[in-house]
Amino acid sequence: MRLVLLGPPGAGKGTLANNLKDALRILHISTGDILREEMKNNTNLGKEAKQYLDKGELVPDEVVTRLIENKLSRDSIIEKGFMLDGFPRTETQAKDLDRILNKFKKPLNYVLYMESTLPVIIQRLTGRRVCRNCGALFHIINLPPKKEGVCDACSGELYQRSDDNEQTIKTRMKVYLKNTRPIIEYYQKQGKLKKLDADRDSQEVQLILMKLFNEDENFHQH
Repeated sequence: MRLVLLGPPGAGKGTLANNLKDALRILHISTGDILREEMKNNTNLGKEAKQYLDKGELVPDEVVTRLIENKLSRDSIIEKGFMLDGFPRTETQAKDLDRILNKFKKPLNYVLYMESTLPVIIQRLTGRRVCRNCGALFHIINLPPKKEGVCDACSGELYQRSDDNEQTIKTRMKVYLKNTRPIIEYYQKQGKLKKLDADRDSQEVQLILMKLFNEDENFHQH
């Protein structure tokens, strides 16, 4: 199974990705994770990406595409199945991904678009708390720590990210929707896009998806 996961910040991509990778036994590939891995290993691509990040700039599309191509070509990941999260971010990257997969004659099966409404996203993100020490995530309503302001895992201090405020979230959502529209249209034309109501509970979303996969006769051949 080869999937792409799309959705605005706060739609619950991380939770769904974690659940799906176990249920489908596929690799969850996040652009951020690959970048960190390459920089940690000090590879040529990692060094190239770091130069942009050190200047406070975004890593260019084509560098990200090369990172993804490298990752997918390793350890027969394309054969085993994967779920991409954070890529593609542009229509050009979507076309590049098709080109990469077509070389292996293993096209994408689905592009899952997690649609979530602004009030739900605001409630999720403004309630989010992060551990300064180990990075664990909590939520004051959905997943509160046992002791307020203290991480369950390492007893580190919990804080609210500065960009998890209502005004910034509205702006991020607007930017995300504008940038993502061409990608959504691109995959819609291919008949691969599946829209999910991400305002629902993450377990509900997963159940709906697994039902969809199980009803798809192609699913059992992948």
